[in-house]
Amino acid sequence: MSVVIRLSRRGAKKKPCYHVVAADSRSPRDGKFLQKLGRYNPLLSKEHKERVVLDIDKIKYWVRVGAKPTATVMRLLKNSQNDI
Repeated sequence: MSVVIRLSRRGAKKKPCYHVVAADSRSPRDGKFLQKLGRYNPLLSKEHKERVVLDIDKIKYWVRVGAKPTATVMRLLKNSQNDI
């Protein structure tokens, strides 16, 4: 089983909100996941502190055991000034 750290879409039509999750790469985007690692709300301004909320300790654990973050999650991690 290969694990990926990716976004899972939540929210209503035209009002997206995402959870950052660790999931099996074979599961659907909004389907079953192993653990919730944070959230991302693209509708908030870039300066708003609630735009990206990540649990860095959990993300570091999953990367240590072999999970691969997607390109979008890597961009969120780099923009949030956290070293992984």
